[in-house]
Amino acid sequence: MASFLYRIGRASYRRWYIVLASWIALLAVVGGLAAAFSAPASSSFTIPGIPSERAQALLTERFPSDTGEDPQTAPTFNMVIATEDGSPLTSPENQEKVTSLLDEIRAIPGLDAPEAVGTLGLPEEALAAGSPDDQPWLTAVQAQSQGLIDQTVAAGGDPAQAETDAAMVSPLSADESVYKVSAGFDTETTPSAVDMTDEQRQSLTDVTAAGDELGLEVAYNGPAAQDMGAIGFTSEIIGIVVALIVLAITFGSIAAAGLPIVTAIVGVGIAVLSVHSLSGVVDVNDMTPILATMLGLAVAIDYSLFIASRYKHEIRLTDDRAHAAGRAVGTAGSAVVFAGLTVFIALVALTVVGIPFLSVMALAAAGAVVVSVLIALTLLPALFGALKGKVFAGHLPKVTAPDPEDEGVHTAGERFAKAMRAKPWIGLAGGVVILALLAIPVGSMRLALPSDTTMEQGTPARDASDLLERGFGPGANAPLLAIVDAADVPAEDRMPAFQTAAADFREMDGVVNAQVVMTNGDPADPSSADTAQILVTPSTGPIDEATEDLLHTMRDHQDAYTAETGASYGITGLTAIQADVSERLFDALIPYLAIVVTLAFLLLMVVFRSIVVPLTAALGFLLSVLATLGATVAIFQWGWLGLVEGTPIISFLPIILIGLVFGLAMDYQVFLVSRMRESYSHGESASDAVVHGYKYGARVVSAAAIIMISVFGGFILMDMAFIKTMGFALAAAVFFDAFVVRMVIMPSLMYLLGDKAWWLPGWLARILPKVDIEGENLAVEAPDAPAKAEDRDRESVSVG
Repeated sequence: MASFLYRIGRASYRRWYIVLASWIALLAVVGGLAAAFSAPASSSFTIPGIPSERAQALLTERFPSDTGEDPQTAPTFNMVIATEDGSPLTSPENQEKVTSLLDEIRAIPGLDAPEAVGTLGLPEEALAAGSPDDQPWLTAVQAQSQGLIDQTVAAGGDPAQAETDAAMVSPLSADESVYKVSAGFDTETTPSAVDMTDEQRQSLTDVTAAGDELGLEVAYNGPAAQDMGAIGFTSEIIGIVVALIVLAITFGSIAAAGLPIVTAIVGVGIAVLSVHSLSGVVDVNDMTPILATMLGLAVAIDYSLFIASRYKHEIRLTDDRAHAAGRAVGTAGSAVVFAGLTVFIALVALTVVGIPFLSVMALAAAGAVVVSVLIALTLLPALFGALKGKVFAGHLPKVTAPDPEDEGVHTAGERFAKAMRAKPWIGLAGGVVILALLAIPVGSMRLALPSDTTMEQGTPARDASDLLERGFGPGANAPLLAIVDAADVPAEDRMPAFQTAAADFREMDGVVNAQVVMTNGDPADPSSADTAQILVTPSTGPIDEATEDLLHTMRDHQDAYTAETGASYGITGLTAIQADVSERLFDALIPYLAIVVTLAFLLLMVVFRSIVVPLTAALGFLLSVLATLGATVAIFQWGWLGLVEGTPIISFLPIILIGLVFGLAMDYQVFLVSRMRESYSHGESASDAVVHGYKYGARVVSAAAIIMISVFGGFILMDMAFIKTMGFALAAAVFFDAFVVRMVIMPSLMYLLGDKAWWLPGWLARILPKVDIEGENLAVEAPDAPAKAEDRDRESVSVG
């Protein structure tokens, strides 16, 4: 592989204009495809086969006219109106203000049935029957409640329960200070929430502004009110600026520092635009381009850093810069290919879990990694060719960047490695204890998908959920919908079966109310209905553990209910769907972790031809993952340090984190330990080999880790809470794995093991393939005749 990569690097340097033109053309093509075929990203999280999805399918089948939409993507929204001081909205002055806001809502373009907004679809005669002192919207609220009570009493129901049920579904809170208006867009022109226009989104904001002018609190939530996760540039700029500073210090050159940045921008541009171009035919979640950007930026800069660092050394050994570029790609590029391959395999392995939205995210991120590797192997040496002797121009004053490969150079990494060698037990025990303590909070980790209640305070969705909780209780944000199927029950027993289900739910702990809200029969003939919808209102919110416990209690009761009535039911709704997705992701966590740890062991065994080194590396990876999750739980779930309001961890973060950290951990392991292996195989003692490997690799690995931490950490500044969490977790994972596991625990352990670290049974050595990661077979001298003048540019260059 090293020889093949050598030829690629050398050819890219010599034919730099062709390579540059090719990448620019590719960027233009995918940009054009994205402009032509991109579709809005989805904020839906669902998994085929989960219980709530099956219940949703039954809902779609039995209620096809107006209730079969996916509750996560339906073009509907709630506008929540409240008084600032908790006074009633029913005062004459406030009634008029609400009426004015309802007119604003009805004016939103593309609205479905705008005349029903504030009237609940009641006929004019019903509205005219109200008090002349009341506005039509208040009359509609009162008429709806009274109609429900009368209907229940006429059917022989309990009047007290009827009043309770009517109050629970009323859009006006019991204290009359909060009013909820539900509306939606015409599905002919706006099939789903992702199809909303900018004008429609702006109209929602305009309504809130009108409420502020009237002195009312107004906020909105619902699928049509979702922010589709547009990426701001602040996060990327911060990461790039820090990376530029680190690169400038590493190379001692402004020009060289800019090259990895250029390659990263081109690579991320191609990767993200490719995702957008495919969004027209593949359901792309709004997290997908964000993840591709985060990972693409980090690995693209790092991979280019590794090759550029090697190129800096190679041009000191030869006047043939094309040969130096080939050597750099053939040596450091081999490690880059292996590192990229590990990240790619770990991400692609996520498709085995069988979760569609996670598979798309993983494949998009894997594609970004592939582009980053190809960019580093071809575009970077092409830039070397374009700049020739100016690659390391712009030397920074007072910044020394000595080449650790030079004789007599003693680096800080070398001195640190020798200090650890004196007392390796301290480094080993200290690193393990620190990470183990950080991992303790993992035992209480709770997973949940992003919801209105987990959004940043001050966002419309969070404000709306807070107002609903204030007026209607926390369960108003976490309704559960039971779909009762009585198709196999005699007609005369169906209505009693529906009522039995509602009564059973009301008896469960944590239920505020349960009532039949709709059947699919003829209203004039209740016995014609074979399916009912039962709205269950919990006493707790959507991210509360008690709500999830209630969901399981309801499902556990189904067998007993079926035995009693002959009917069956399923639970769906946004709260149930999100709980099921989170549970499915949690169940997949341990098997996927086992797959990745096993894969890490096998790959490293091939590279290092050792059993102990891969085993300890895999265990170190596991330790860094647990420490990262523990720190994330402590800060983002428990709310330690007061940086954020404590909420459950986003459901897919742990499994994504495992895949990414695996790849990055193997990067650092290869770049550090491969040089140790090379020194040991050339006859040095096991102890000296560790020192030499640390001397050659610590500087570049440290720079790479700092760059990744800055890129990932920049996303902590984004408004979305789950992006903050992901940015922190990835940055923390890189810190723990690079600076604690790879640079403290691993060398300390190898000092203690000595020659045993490189033990490999003879029979296994014979069957394992030999992989030349360091390009040991490449010739130092240029193999060809003297190259053309432009390829043998001998301009003097300060390389530190």
